Amino acid sequence: MNENSTTVTKQETLAALKNPGEIYVIMSGATRLPFVSCDEETFDDEVFLYYRVEDAKSKAKELLEKKYAAAVVKLEDKQLLAFYTSLYTMGVNCLAVNSGTDTQINIQLSDLVIRRKPENMPEGKQPVENPALHLTAIYFMQEMRRQAQPQPTEELKELQEELLAHYGKGTFVIAVREDGQLPILKQKDGTVYQPLFTDMLEFQKFARGEKMRTAVVPAAKIPEILINEAKGVVINPFGVNVQLQVAKRKQPAQEA
Repeated sequence: MNENSTTVTKQETLAALKNPGEIYVIMSGATRLPFVSCDEETFDDEVFLYYRVEDAKSKAKELLEKKYAAAVVKLEDKQLLAFYTSLYTMGVNCLAVNSGTDTQINIQLSDLVIRRKPENMPEGKQPVENPALHLTAIYFMQEMRRQAQPQPTEELKELQEELLAHYGKGTFVIAVREDGQLPILKQKDGTVYQPLFTDMLEFQKFARGEKMRTAVVPAAKIPEILINEAKGVVINPFGVNVQLQVAKRKQPAQEA
């Protein structure tokens, strides 16, 4: 294929992604988000899109055989812009279109959707986002949930260390009820965690149908807002659902 035909194929693909007629995404059962893969050659973090449902089902079957929980979901035209934009908050930079077929092509997300970088926005208008943490959490949960009884493999240990490093540098959205109380999530074993969100999209999944306001808290301040019985925080409970044990910081005793 010569250089000109490659350029045409890319332009045709960009046009098709905006008005595809039909398009399908491979979703992860581990995260309830698009399945993300790191390309072995380019190291792009990519999601899989297909024009034909048969090709998408074939990819999902391939992932299932590797013990990744995967499913095929059709994207409606009205969902496309929101879907593509949401990939930025996940740390995804590439769309693997028709991967594994004779029409496969990789498209950079920035070529399809141009978006101002949060760091270039005016002070006070920068959205809270943690794409590096979110991406690491996605890889961590995809790998961990491959196993019926998760074992601490070297890969999982490395991902967990990376996740904790990103968490320590992060700033997060927290939910606040109308009465000023912070919501909690009780696990089946009775332990309590407080929800924490990497971005507003994840907060909106949680708050749907209920009036809540938000507050922005850096990781260093989170131990101060934990209730006494909380064992820690759960990041994006309707997404990656990663639990982190965080100890509540005790207030210094008042002098008499």
